Amino acid sequence: MSHDFGPAVALSCRECGARYPLGPSFACQECFGPLEAAYEFGRVTREEIAAGPASIWRYRALLPVPADVATKPNMNPGWTKLVRAGNLGRALGIRSLHVKDDSGNPTHSFKDRVVAIAVEAARTFGFHTLSCSSTGNLAGAVTAAAARAGLDACVFIPANLEEAKIAMARVFGGRLIGIDGTYDEVNRFCSELIGDPLGDKWGFVNVNLRPYYAEGSKTLAYEIAEQLGWRLPEQIVIPIASGSQLTKIDKGFKELIALGLVEDAPYKIFGAQAAGCSPVSAAYKAGHDVVQPVKPDTIAKSLAIGNPADGPYVLDIARRTGGAVEDVTDPEIVAAIKLLASTEGIFAETAGGVTVGVLKKLVESGRLDPEAETVVLNTGDGLKTLDAVAGESSRPTAVIRPSLDAFRAAV
Repeated sequence: MSHDFGPAVALSCRECGARYPLGPSFACQECFGPLEAAYEFGRVTREEIAAGPASIWRYRALLPVPADVATKPNMNPGWTKLVRAGNLGRALGIRSLHVKDDSGNPTHSFKDRVVAIAVEAARTFGFHTLSCSSTGNLAGAVTAAAARAGLDACVFIPANLEEAKIAMARVFGGRLIGIDGTYDEVNRFCSELIGDPLGDKWGFVNVNLRPYYAEGSKTLAYEIAEQLGWRLPEQIVIPIASGSQLTKIDKGFKELIALGLVEDAPYKIFGAQAAGCSPVSAAYKAGHDVVQPVKPDTIAKSLAIGNPADGPYVLDIARRTGGAVEDVTDPEIVAAIKLLASTEGIFAETAGGVTVGVLKKLVESGRLDPEAETVVLNTGDGLKTLDAVAGESSRPTAVIRPSLDAFRAAV
């Protein structure tokens, strides 16, 4: 049966290069390497892209989706703000700094991008249930997208997630199953469920639909380049959970260069992790090519993946582009959340605190050029991780009687 995936023509193994027909597969039969979408692009122009909708579907000619994707029930994420962060730049000593603020997506995180692609694949394959393993944001994105698309949803999370993320995932309907374990244990369970009759006709967005799902992160690269006036940033700081987002942004940049949509200019990619879950950072610093799994212990739960699938590819990209991988402690994450909020009016979740904290650390250590045009990602809304800034930040600066004299005394 022929499926319409636009310019995507096959699934290709990232390790050995073996190719397979487009289908709900995620591992190479030859070497067990991960599969990704392979393309035969036609001519794509800036003008055609600019004439498209204010969503990721303006880039449909570069994604594994049909040409009429924008007409179908979908969350239509993307085209979020690229904020010129002059105040934060001055605070950190960076001449030209932008924040790509993905908290403006429908469920307030970048996960809406990847799920939108997965929904189209699920429709194409005739799946009736959308599912995932999630550290929080993905659960809400999946249940919302399933509701919009008319699909059932059943998502799996570590039972100790932030209350706000659990509430968001549940409000859209479907089933939310908490598992007593880490994200990596949740993910292994989902892989087992795929082979069980219980999981028949289920699309697990980050397992059997992963080759399509992951391509959604390329749209961050496309948007950043278009919003900068069709040029690549000289430096970009990206959070690392599984590592997929970083690898797909790099893939997106390379595609734009190959298609002649941007100048072939060098760029550096920096990865950011929380110190309490920093296996990729540790491998980078040690000069290793293999990432050793860890047990996460950090407030940045959306990045708490102890065995990141794309870790080795992140290491390759950081080294190839002249970037680095760094980590910051929980107190540094909280301080960075407050710094971004107080300088630019952007309230980031803990993952945004990680990227801004790492940005600060890289500048102070001389590894990031303060004169180069720089982009830092905020991938989610701070309202999802309020516990991180609870305490003094959750109380008024003063409580007074309703009188001018009381106010004068307080200030």
